[in-house]
Amino acid sequence: MSWSHALKQTAQAGLTIERIRLEPLVAVRGACGVAIVVGLTLWFGSPTLAVSSAFGAFSAGIAIFQKSWRPRPELALAAASLLAVSTFLGYLAAAHIATFVVMLAVWTLLTGMSWAVGPVSGLVSTQMVAVMLVTVTLPTSVLGALEHAALIGVGGVVQAALIVLFPVRPWGVQRDALADALAGVADYARRLRHDPQAPFDPQPLMDARSAAAVTPRAAKRRPSQLRGYRLLAERIRPVLASMADPVVGAPMLGPERDRVRELLAATATVLDAVAHAVRRSRPVRLPPEAMAVLEVPESGPMLNGAARRAALKLMALVNDVVESSDERVEAVTSEGTKDRRHLPRPTVPGLVPVALRALRREARWDSRILRHAVRLTVVAVGGYLLGAVLPFGHGYWAPLTSVMVLRPDFGQTFSRGVARFFGTLAGVLIGGLVVTLAHPDPYVSATLAVVCAAFMFMLLRTGFIVASLCVSAYVVFLLGIAGAEVGQTVQARVALTLLGGLMAMASYVVFPAWETPLLRDRLADWLTAGGRYAIAVFDAHARPAERRPRQVREALLDQRAARSEYEQLEGRARREPVRHRGLGPRAAQAAQTALSTAGRVTMLLEAHLPDRDAAPSPEAGEFAAALRTAVPKAVEAVRERRPLDWTAVQESLEHWQERAGERQGVAVRSAELLVEALDDLAEALAGGARQQRALQDPTRGGDPTH
Repeated sequence: MSWSHALKQTAQAGLTIERIRLEPLVAVRGACGVAIVVGLTLWFGSPTLAVSSAFGAFSAGIAIFQKSWRPRPELALAAASLLAVSTFLGYLAAAHIATFVVMLAVWTLLTGMSWAVGPVSGLVSTQMVAVMLVTVTLPTSVLGALEHAALIGVGGVVQAALIVLFPVRPWGVQRDALADALAGVADYARRLRHDPQAPFDPQPLMDARSAAAVTPRAAKRRPSQLRGYRLLAERIRPVLASMADPVVGAPMLGPERDRVRELLAATATVLDAVAHAVRRSRPVRLPPEAMAVLEVPESGPMLNGAARRAALKLMALVNDVVESSDERVEAVTSEGTKDRRHLPRPTVPGLVPVALRALRREARWDSRILRHAVRLTVVAVGGYLLGAVLPFGHGYWAPLTSVMVLRPDFGQTFSRGVARFFGTLAGVLIGGLVVTLAHPDPYVSATLAVVCAAFMFMLLRTGFIVASLCVSAYVVFLLGIAGAEVGQTVQARVALTLLGGLMAMASYVVFPAWETPLLRDRLADWLTAGGRYAIAVFDAHARPAERRPRQVREALLDQRAARSEYEQLEGRARREPVRHRGLGPRAAQAAQTALSTAGRVTMLLEAHLPDRDAAPSPEAGEFAAALRTAVPKAVEAVRERRPLDWTAVQESLEHWQERAGERQGVAVRSAELLVEALDDLAEALAGGARQQRALQDPTRGGDPTH
């Protein structure tokens, strides 16, 4: 992607307002929280106290809009508490510039490392540093600093109280995640009607699983509609693929294919009805026409073999969906019920060891998180020192802009970062002109700040250029309440904002953290997880009586997570202006297709797992043993850029085919497809190695500018 095209796409996305992503009631509630805090503090206290308390309510409001599955009051309180602590420490250190620089360096380093915990932690921590740079410029004493910190915490308490008193769609994010997963499987069923090998995006199912993890206390209040459907959707998906596949399911042409298309359409209709009911918190209304299709017909086209078994299993699963839909939406688990059937989510104190493990895992020099933390620290400290030396006054605008622009990866920094920079610049310019020309009094400035906060909350999930404009204007109007910027011209603020943005961009050029060289390692991780998944499924066919209930499921989740991590990395690497250094774009795409096919083949076989009393299959056990030996060697070869060798796996398959003769079942055919996918992977990586050699020596052919 060229620079001009990337920036054009960023500008269009930043200025486009998607109405479906707007949450006006939540935005109004957040703005009301800011208005209440600012109004009361301005009426009973002082303008500087009003500014501090408003920043607390504002930061808490931003936190509740982040994509997190935790209750919104907890996010609001956590954001305000962190801001209160950082502001108090900043006030204590602000008296001496050397002390404050050390404190700023430590705080920004921890902020950068917080991205290891998750994007929500990273974004909220970044907001803490940005706001701290502003609030510590307000004059006060040590006791006054404590008062400022307390009022910042009060701002978070007010936002949390409003969420509790005026709930908007309780469990709404969990409902949306589950509904998206059900709708994704329904869409998959419809696409299978026309393309039996249609790809499936597992991300909605992964999000639904993350949303389903709750604490024991939250599990007691979770609506019954949010339990059960996700697991049914997970089980329906492989059955749909198996029934539609022309190799292990129904033939591509004929009456059996017509029957499969009818079943797929009916299943999609039922899942869509359930998704709509879950999203709207309403009882499920199932169309009788679709339910009639999902019954064993007395006459007409009939399915045979593996397709018939898959169809019967599908009917049983859809029947489970129907039985689950009989529960009323309002039914919840009573306080006295000991319901342990939920995915465990750690409590807030339980997050401490999780965060420490994440920080320890990223504390290595080749980690993009650590490099981001170092980059952020140097830019913030350098911007603060430059702002203090320059004769503009209020030099915090430079580090504030840098902190808001920088992100851990190149794509976000140089695409959305540029957009945030221009939005910040426009907000500073517009807000500064209004304050300079109109000279509003504190109450008018407070009103303008609340209006900007309302628009920012409204546009936080869409139109991020306009949202950045509103954030900057909010800061300008809020500081205008206390008269903190009377002596600073609009030109000075714009110049410092330009300086901060240029420093952020230059820091990534000077000290990059390219992710392109990591593609092979992530591909090897995906191959490892995919191999374990395939081994688990073939082991289940080899020894049905010894199969553990969670064996295949855990392997599938690991494979899905490894695939998601690779695809995210590949998407970020695609936007980096560096050579591939080991795995070119074509080879990466071909390898991704091969591993996706291998995962799909394993999923098809998972739909036909035998019962515990079924006869064991020694040939499946031999094939699994061959995979268990070959996969680690192949993983090592991927990392070291050597050719992959699947000879042992192919020999095991040939032996299985000879023993099976003409009566080759689903397991044998799935093994054939899996070996073909592994061969495609070997060929893709061999082509990437040849391309790399050509890049190093252009006389041997190839495109050196690839």
